[in-house]
Amino acid sequence: MKKILLLAAFLFMGSPLIFAQKQSLFNGKDLEGWKVYGTEKWYVEDGTLVCESGPDKEYGYLATNQSFKDFELTLQFKQEADGNSGVFFHSSIEGTKITGWQAEVAPKGKHTGGIYESYGRGWLIQPAADKEQYLKEGEWNTMKVIVKGNKVTTFLNGHEMITLTDEKIGGANGQIALQIHSGGGIKVRWKNISVTNLD
Repeated sequence: MKKILLLAAFLFMGSPLIFAQKQSLFNGKDLEGWKVYGTEKWYVEDGTLVCESGPDKEYGYLATNQSFKDFELTLQFKQEADGNSGVFFHSSIEGTKITGWQAEVAPKGKHTGGIYESYGRGWLIQPAADKEQYLKEGEWNTMKVIVKGNKVTTFLNGHEMITLTDEKIGGANGQIALQIHSGGGIKVRWKNISVTNLD
């Protein structure tokens, strides 16, 4: 028995331990690692990433060069004007037409933390109405999006907003992207954007 325990200990210590590593997606200085889609404004100011409506007042996206399938994404956002934005995942973009799923970022009462499928089924799930209180308009908010297989869970300021199981999401892969909604007058700041691969 002792020999078995010693062998197990040796094998454990001799095997490399693999830990999921957190990767920063925003360096606080420039848009390295990202690509702009559309004509809306994306820039860095005071160490934060800013999205702002341009003169065309159309949809705009800032997407990662990398693709992510199973992951945990955390970021902070602050809505300085109309905060209608979003965080896309498993997405692909041509021009300003995006396919994929959006974790909503929007003014209070507009379902922040819900999941919307663009150019597809529309709203898949919205948070319960009493969870709208967790959004702090004009202040920094922390959002977490966890995608693992068919399951998606979102959190806002530490509160679970939704849990969704969807086979179509589980079968997809793609970029993470931030959105500017059309219509103009939108300005949102982002910081501390990081992702942990769960593959």
